[in-house]
Amino acid sequence: MQVWTELGEVPADFGPSVVTIGNFDGVHRGHAGVLQRLASDAHAAGLRSVAVTFTPHPAQVHRPQTAPPRLTGDADRLELLGETGLDAVLLITYTLDFARQSPEEFVRRYLVEGLHARTVVVGRDVRFGRDNGGDLAAMTRLGQGYGFDVEVVEDVTADPSVGDGHSADPLRRRWSSTWVRELLAEGDVRQAARVLGRPHRIRGLVVHGDARGRELGFPTANLASDATGMVPADGVYAGWLRRLAHADGTPVSPDDPDRVLPAAVSIGTNPTFDGVVRRVEAYVLDRTDLDLYGEEVAVELVERLRPTLRFASVDELLERMGQDVARVREVLAGAADPGVRVLPGS
Repeated sequence: MQVWTELGEVPADFGPSVVTIGNFDGVHRGHAGVLQRLASDAHAAGLRSVAVTFTPHPAQVHRPQTAPPRLTGDADRLELLGETGLDAVLLITYTLDFARQSPEEFVRRYLVEGLHARTVVVGRDVRFGRDNGGDLAAMTRLGQGYGFDVEVVEDVTADPSVGDGHSADPLRRRWSSTWVRELLAEGDVRQAARVLGRPHRIRGLVVHGDARGRELGFPTANLASDATGMVPADGVYAGWLRRLAHADGTPVSPDDPDRVLPAAVSIGTNPTFDGVVRRVEAYVLDRTDLDLYGEEVAVELVERLRPTLRFASVDELLERMGQDVARVREVLAGAADPGVRVLPGS
C-alpha cells in the first residue's frame, strides 16, 4: 500500500479511483469490513482504492480539551489500513488552515484533481469543508458537477456473537470507535478486542523507570509517556509484549523467537509505593535476561485480571504478583499468539 502525506506525492497518473474519507481510529471491524469491500469492488472494476484520513484527529485541533483519546497512533493505523487491501492512503496533516477550505475546494483539490475519483464512498453523516458545511447532499451535488458517483455506506451493526454490555439490544449497536473507548475506559479489553477484531495495543519506546520491579524480582519494560494507543483503566492485565524495532531502529525479525512474549501488564500509579505518575509497564513471564531499553514495542492486552490495589507491605504485594503471573499464564495459554509458546511454571 502506498502512503502519501501531501497531494504533491500522489503520482500524476494515479487513478481513476474509488475514494473514501474518514478518521478510521482503531480500524475496528466496521471500518475493516467496509474498506475490504471497497478495495475488492474497486479492483473488480479496474479502479484504484484509496482512503483519505487525517492526523491529528480533527477534534484534537478544534477542541483539544475535550477531544477523545486516540485508539491508535498513525503507525498502527496505517499498518491496519494496509491489511484491508487498499491501494493507497492519503494521510493529511489536519490544521486550522486546511479546515478553512470550502467544501467545494476540498473536493476539487483532493478528490478530483489529486486522486481522480470515479466514485466517493461516504457515510450518511459525512461532514467536510469549512465549519463542516459539506454534507451528503453537498457531496452528491459536487459529484454531479465534477463527474463522480457517490455511494453511501450504511452503519454496520455487531454480529450476534458480540454483546456490548450497554444497550438493551446489543445486536443493534453499530461498530464504532466510541464503543471501543467506552470498553477500554472500563478495562474490558476482551470485549474491546471483539469489536476491534484483535487485541488493543499500546505502542512506544521502552524507557528507564524506578527499577523497583527488578529489585523485587519482576523486571518490567516501561513504556514512554508519549506511547500511542488509548491507555485503558488502571489494573493488571494479561497480554503480549511484541518487539517491533531494536534500539538502533532496525526491525525485529519475524523469525526471532523472542519477538512476541507473554507478559503481565500493570497500568497505574503504583499506589503501594505512593506513586503519582501513571505508567504502562510489562513483565515478561520468566525472563530476567532481556535488555529492551530503547526498543520500540507494542503491549497487546488480552484480559484485565484485577484493578490496581494498594498493599500493606512488600511481602503482600509479592504474594499477589505471584498469583497474577500464574493467572496470566492460564489466560494466555488459551489465547496464544500463533508461533508463541507460553512456558509452564516451574
